[in-house]
Amino acid sequence: MSRTMIAAASQSATDAGVAIADIGGNAVDAAIAAVLASMSTELGIVSPGASGFLTIWPSNDEPVVIDAYAEMPGRGAESLRTIDAKRVTMEYGGGMDTIVGWGSVAIPGALKGFEIASSRYGAVPWGELFVPTVELLRSGFPVSSASGYYLGYAHDAIYGWDDETAPAYHREDGSPVQAGDVLTNPLLAECFEDIAHEGADLLYRGDLGAALVRASEARGGLITFHDLEEYAAVMRAPARVGLHGWDIATNAPPAVGGITVSALLTLLERLHISGWSPHEVARHAAAQNAVFSFRRGELDGDQDRFAGGDLIIELANQGNLAAMHRSPSTVHASAVDDTGLACSVTVSAGYGAGVTIPGTGFGLNNSLGEIELISEGLHALPAGQRLLSNMAPTIGRSSAGEVLAIGSPGADRITTAIASVLMNHVVCGMDIVSAVAHPRIHAEVFDGVATLAVEPGIDVSEVSELTIRNMDANSMYFGGVQVAALDADGRFSGASDPRRTGAVGVGGNSGAGDG
Repeated sequence: MSRTMIAAASQSATDAGVAIADIGGNAVDAAIAAVLASMSTELGIVSPGASGFLTIWPSNDEPVVIDAYAEMPGRGAESLRTIDAKRVTMEYGGGMDTIVGWGSVAIPGALKGFEIASSRYGAVPWGELFVPTVELLRSGFPVSSASGYYLGYAHDAIYGWDDETAPAYHREDGSPVQAGDVLTNPLLAECFEDIAHEGADLLYRGDLGAALVRASEARGGLITFHDLEEYAAVMRAPARVGLHGWDIATNAPPAVGGITVSALLTLLERLHISGWSPHEVARHAAAQNAVFSFRRGELDGDQDRFAGGDLIIELANQGNLAAMHRSPSTVHASAVDDTGLACSVTVSAGYGAGVTIPGTGFGLNNSLGEIELISEGLHALPAGQRLLSNMAPTIGRSSAGEVLAIGSPGADRITTAIASVLMNHVVCGMDIVSAVAHPRIHAEVFDGVATLAVEPGIDVSEVSELTIRNMDANSMYFGGVQVAALDADGRFSGASDPRRTGAVGVGGNSGAGDG
């Protein structure tokens, strides 16, 4: 039996990954089990109707990305169907709008991607992966502080208007559930038991999918039987970039998260950014601003992102910042086992549609309603088109033999969080825990102004191009990085971002060598 290091979004999720490792599961099994637990227990943060990406790198083979992201629904839908979609406003993150309702639900892909990964790379049967989560859903799980924080903003606007959904997010007196409340979800437990027995096709070709389509048709959604039957997870070659003797593999187009991470890491190398001095912070901020400027101008809304990805990497290799200017809600788990197999999994349900497949406890995404990612408009894409994603599950291998799996939630802060942590560890030489905990910066457009969001402890005195937005404390706004690593001597290390409520653990034959 191999040993596996897991870093996941909550203690419950990490424990689920450890439980699977303890029965012989490898890094892929453990990461999937941890994310299944998160999808079921991280209320508001993510839901079972999520989509995502898995980056997997066996020690004796090439890395691969499994693209299991959301698609635009509507194959064969009636053109005159009434669509239920409503714009809501929350104070979360300083104020934001999103679109919820059945009309915001995209075709979910996570379960299909998990099944492919399990069959090709896993070591335990598919059904075993659901056992820890089913036990949590039946016996009770604590609401995480991240969920409690988010629901303080979202419980009414997103999760308070649908009779099928609201009870799971509120106490009997109508107030939102709070961090530490212990909840159960027997309907979802039964649903997951059925998926464990029948496979992901229960959603894509079976009774669960039929229930989803009936509700979608009756309540103003776009998902059809054709959408579910034709959905497929896609195996892709990852984007690759070198950094200080490391080979980094991350998400590839048509997602934009991996392109952005690759460009940021390339600029760190080309601009000789190797620390957090005021001068280096200014160059780092300029690099982020250039990459996001290119992305907004050339990648967001462009369906041919492969070509745009090649161009941004070419410009980053040149260190050409001038040319670039011309041009809630997610969870992650990382796992590495002692064979050197690494798995990085990120999934998202957007901000949540506020709806649930009736009688199942199976909450759904609002991936069509993420305004910042759907620049074309709510339903402008053709049916079957993959949606835009910031997610960038990443794996790196060093020339010295270290392997590291890393990823983060956090919308477009995913990319800057991952790049910053990799810089801290690979370039600056920080240990994993220090690299994750270190303050971060993020270049953005805030209230229409080019801005640098800054956590306390970073000297921005030489930043001149951007307005400074100082944060009072390190914040979950800057992501929630999860890292699992194995060094050349077989020692594990791991870190779960203190900005959220994750945890790390080791499963399998535990003993000496655990970091």
